[in-house]
Amino acid sequence: MADSNITKKALASSLKELMTQMPLSKIGVGDICAHCEMNRKSFYYHFKDKNDLINWIFDTEFLSCVDISDEGDRWQKLESLFKYLYENKFFYSKVLSVKDQNCFSDHFKDLVEPSVRRRITEIINESAAQFYVDFVTDAAVIAIEKWLKRADSVSDTEFFNQLKDCIYLSARHIADEGKENKAE
Repeated sequence: MADSNITKKALASSLKELMTQMPLSKIGVGDICAHCEMNRKSFYYHFKDKNDLINWIFDTEFLSCVDISDEGDRWQKLESLFKYLYENKFFYSKVLSVKDQNCFSDHFKDLVEPSVRRRITEIINESAAQFYVDFVTDAAVIAIEKWLKRADSVSDTEFFNQLKDCIYLSARHIADEGKENKAE
């Protein structure tokens, strides 16, 4: 198992180094392997594709340090997420903009969605919530991507508080609309 992690970390390091030299879209599996002097078989033994490697990087660097289960304060966990993203701004601003199959953006949405769902379903019926959950999750991920791309972006704490306020306002508005519709 240790050899497996050594190989994965070498591939991850190779990808990150290559991203400082060229756009992610121009980096292929062959480039990653050549840069760390491994063969393609080694890459495909561990990963399906470049996006799978990117998802693994996130999972090992962030998710291995923070328990994202339903237990505990999800807002505090999201605040830790924004701190991590801000510290790794260059990498995540690049990988969030990729919209391929198995991309990090989709992987990331799967992480953000439970927090959004939890807040919205505290206010409205679960069966009516799906549209709102999807909408707010997509909006949050796009906002995060734009935040990371800006050269003059606000701090991770400030962005977290702004996004949290937006989610609360959205949920409150949804609840108020539901009350108005019932009253009619």
